[in-house]
Amino acid sequence: MDGDRVEIDGGIMEGGGQILRVSTALSCLLGLPLRVRRIRAGRSQPGLRPQHLSGLEIIRDLCEGKLEGGEIGSTEITFTPGKIKGGTHIADTKTAGSVCLLMQVAMPCVLFAASPSELRLKGGTNAEMAPQIDYTVMVFKPIVEKFNFTFNCDIKKRGYYPQGGGEVVVQMSPVKELSPINLTERGTVTKIYGRAFVAGALPIKLAKDMSAAAVRCIRKEIRDLYINIQPVREPDDQAFGTGSGIIVVAETSTGCLLAGSSLGKRGKNADKVGIEAAEILLRNLKHGGTVDDSLQDQLIIFMALAKGVSRVKSGPITLHTQTAIHFAEQLTKAKFTVTKLEEEDPSKDTYIIECQGMGMINPNL
Repeated sequence: MDGDRVEIDGGIMEGGGQILRVSTALSCLLGLPLRVRRIRAGRSQPGLRPQHLSGLEIIRDLCEGKLEGGEIGSTEITFTPGKIKGGTHIADTKTAGSVCLLMQVAMPCVLFAASPSELRLKGGTNAEMAPQIDYTVMVFKPIVEKFNFTFNCDIKKRGYYPQGGGEVVVQMSPVKELSPINLTERGTVTKIYGRAFVAGALPIKLAKDMSAAAVRCIRKEIRDLYINIQPVREPDDQAFGTGSGIIVVAETSTGCLLAGSSLGKRGKNADKVGIEAAEILLRNLKHGGTVDDSLQDQLIIFMALAKGVSRVKSGPITLHTQTAIHFAEQLTKAKFTVTKLEEEDPSKDTYIIECQGMGMINPNL
């Protein structure tokens, strides 16, 4: 410890941008000065990429904090938070860096601001190695709002690899505290729906092929359920660049949402994209959990901040989730336990993630 600066090793466990997102968001919320070393040490291009820098800058601006080492390629930063304020904040990766990852870092902070916030996030809306914006709206939003807050997410323009150029506007009001969640009953799958999209120079036929391939793949496992995957062509004035992809969501009788998604890229045929999304969905349905492997880690910071005990039933614990738990415990007073469920179907790999939240109270309200 340097005075009372918390030291974070950015190279352990998942070893990527997620460590920065979780630790700087919590630093901002708790007023803890932070030093992060060995940033993204395990990556082929270590150090800050444009997207990580944009995330750090929006957190700095949100709380009028001080950031040192904030340059592309930097492997060490120090961050000294100030007081979280509402209002309009802009983050622009100037690349196809994911707007959804910018949202992940900023959202917990503005929940505890003094007044309502508007986040204008620019970059890629449908990017590799990150949740697609459709996932954020269709799956993340309805589930995370169970912590007792709401937000509005307006997709102004979609942007794709390599240029980005998308813009999403998120509006939210602060809360006094977050309620815990209990997501332990899967229920039965009641419907499957989704969207297969093309934008820019690509023909709608690709979207139809992705959709048809996904439906065929799901039909092999789930025969009697109506499946509605809409093929869409993004309007030219609402999309920048050329891109394609698909998201397929399963909704259950208890209100759980699990998804599979995939992006098209040059040389990858449309059937393969559709099948990939369908297989990810089916894999997430097999383990019997109430959340899919993309949502698992995104809930951890909210569970840590909430007041009371949250419980989530999940499939195998991802490295991202283990990492989020590690840093949430290091920085907050939250306590997590992960228990394998033995008494249920032994062929299923199911776990309960339980968290005694720290009960963060918004000092401004």
